[in-house]
Amino acid sequence: MKLAVLSDTHGLLRPEVKKIISECDAVLHAGDIASQKIIDEIEKAKRADAPLYIVRGNNDKEWAEHLPHHLAFSLGGANFFLVHNKKDVPEELGDRQIVIYGHSHKYAEEWKDGRLWLNPGSCGRRRFRMELTMAVLELDEDGWRAERVDIPDETPQRKEKDAPQKCGRRSIEAVLKRMEKGQTVSRIAEELKLEPAFVEEICRIKVTHPGVTALGILDKMEVNKTGR
Repeated sequence: MKLAVLSDTHGLLRPEVKKIISECDAVLHAGDIASQKIIDEIEKAKRADAPLYIVRGNNDKEWAEHLPHHLAFSLGGANFFLVHNKKDVPEELGDRQIVIYGHSHKYAEEWKDGRLWLNPGSCGRRRFRMELTMAVLELDEDGWRAERVDIPDETPQRKEKDAPQKCGRRSIEAVLKRMEKGQTVSRIAEELKLEPAFVEEICRIKVTHPGVTALGILDKMEVNKTGR
């Protein structure tokens, strides 16, 4: 049994991801979907008999209230726990053998106490220069194994003179001021002439870390870029 495991699509389901989904027996999505449109695209891409297990992420707001925060289920003889943020995994997992999570946009695969912990990374909108990844999980009578799948980014590269502004404290402070006024990411990006992905990252960090300062956000973004 082959499972397509993905997360953090953030409004973009790439053709390569759709192809992999169409070849798998089930689909698992660990949240930060962005819209019902992405779920509809997954439903269309997958086989009619392939189940879809999906949870909401911290950026999935009112439209996703019907989606569960986490799921516990069984597939192919294995017991799963699916959630967006690893911090929300309970200490006691009982008989859960495979834990799937997302949120960080970084692929991670770890065996701990006989249990597989798998973060497929992000295969949607690219955050800075972070890699685009998902996973294919194979289950059979011998157990289970995960395969990392790197997704090519066909987005044209900007010339240096057209590159987005570097991340700086003043840019972050300007974004935060407009965020406090309730402006949307697209409007903030347009007014400040910044990349929407850059603005979205600032807003996400502010939402998930309410008391963080502009310098704190700068530090977290640098960590994300370097992978430390």
